[in-house]
Amino acid sequence: MFSTRALGVAGTAAAFLALTPALAATADDDHELDDHGRDGPVLEGRAVLDAETYAPGPPSGAFFAGQTINGVTFPNPSQPAIGYSGIVAGRSPGEFLAMPDNGFGNKLNSFDFELRAYYITPDFKTANGGTGEVEIDFDDYVAFRDPNNEAGFDIVRKDTPERLLTGADFDPESIQRGHDGDLWLGDEFGPWILHFSADGVLLDPPIALPDGLMSPANPHLVGPATIAGSRGLEGMAISPNGKTLTFILEGAVVGAADPFSRRIYEYEIGSDAPPVHVANYRTEVAGHFVADVQALDDHRLIVIERDGGRGLTANFRRVYEVDLNSTGADGAVLKTQVVDLAQIPDPDLVSLPALHTGDVGLGDPFRVTCESIEALHVISHARLLLGCDNNFPNTGRNPNLADDSEFIVVKVPGL
Repeated sequence: MFSTRALGVAGTAAAFLALTPALAATADDDHELDDHGRDGPVLEGRAVLDAETYAPGPPSGAFFAGQTINGVTFPNPSQPAIGYSGIVAGRSPGEFLAMPDNGFGNKLNSFDFELRAYYITPDFKTANGGTGEVEIDFDDYVAFRDPNNEAGFDIVRKDTPERLLTGADFDPESIQRGHDGDLWLGDEFGPWILHFSADGVLLDPPIALPDGLMSPANPHLVGPATIAGSRGLEGMAISPNGKTLTFILEGAVVGAADPFSRRIYEYEIGSDAPPVHVANYRTEVAGHFVADVQALDDHRLIVIERDGGRGLTANFRRVYEVDLNSTGADGAVLKTQVVDLAQIPDPDLVSLPALHTGDVGLGDPFRVTCESIEALHVISHARLLLGCDNNFPNTGRNPNLADDSEFIVVKVPGL
């Protein structure tokens, strides 16, 4: 079903207090040492959604028909509810709206994957309890669609009344909610900024980036692409006043003089002006990706920078704080590390026991092993919620099985 109920957005502090009783019990000790005498980042909660979690809908994955990949047989019986690339607050405390990307990775193989966002309620496993399970509301979700023909090109389901959007139309990688309830998505096929109503209707034509930036998947492309495929609007933040969207490109533009540089853009909601290139972010390694970005205040951001590894080869995935008002001699924003996601202290061993024989990266320290850690949400001034896009049906936590979708809460004193 489509989401039609009125949107009541809970404040992040209220949402945090209802995550689980175990987490809420520690809400007042953000700047104190934990029970093990540590004052740095700590894994506080973890919840896992099985890789083969399916929502109602038509079969999907026909491109892979007849194949079994990492234990998953195709086509899928319905719609996989996995691969989360963005998270915002939900309709009530403790609930979140989580958005998968385009499905199986590209236009060719994702034509039967419906673009949606699901309301999820994780019951985080913590030192004080919790099941570690994730509940999804399959009766009421956001189905992204284009009934008013705003896309500006022929979508896969152009001849249907609903004109539901699929993973061959757009590749949504980031999501934010405006103060009016509207949803803003960052897409990589254009790359474009997409403006939807709270219940998923595309309200405006896709908003292009300046400088003629187009990916190989852009249906309007004439000539060579100016940004590589899957290197577009991966991360997106919204200012506390709900007026400004800030994007950082996942990769460098084609032919960039500095392959370490990632452009930062700002877009004023409600303005007719195009996005503006306001600064640059510089990665530690030229091949690293900017996976998500969220706002701490009007000028401070937190950013995920990661490598392309998975499992025990997932070695670099760090969260940095940057200040748009503070740049170095090279003109890039200055970075301060907040947490290393490849070695998060887990003194209470909330990541154990393993869910599958052969799982890696559990215990103290805990390692984020999914290839694409790219969903980030600030749930309080000292706690971050992170979610994995499991790139279904790729491996990650387990070398022999399709990766589950994991959600973790990391306590970061003094953030």
